[in-house]
Amino acid sequence: QVQLVESGGGLVQAGGSLRVSCAASGSIFSINAMGWYRQAPGKQRELVAAITSNGDTNYADSVKGRFTISRDNAQNMVFLQMSSLKPADTAVYYCAARTRLLPVALPAGYDYWGQGTQVTVSS
Repeated sequence: QVQLVESGGGLVQAGGSLRVSCAASGSIFSINAMGWYRQAPGKQRELVAAITSNGDTNYADSVKGRFTISRDNAQNMVFLQMSSLKPADTAVYYCAARTRLLPVALPAGYDYWGQGTQVTVSS
């Protein structure tokens, strides 16, 4: 089992920056990839960014050039640095972990989820 706890959400003005963090614990040796999903009201959950244990990354087109995913293996943390935020980025952001060896761009197969953290971007 893997436990994931997000932190760092909040309210920010459009054009601003915010970093959300995810702390992983438990059977972390089994994790192959970590991802950040988001879900806005009335919309489907979407994969925003993912990173593998090898450091390969993938981003949704809507956030390329603005968001950066990174991981600190020593502290079992994954981060999502968000810049040039837009009101359209408003959503609950979820950290997810995948144990299966799948392509980094594949937005499926995640086994474990955090509780989510709210990010609100005001115009």
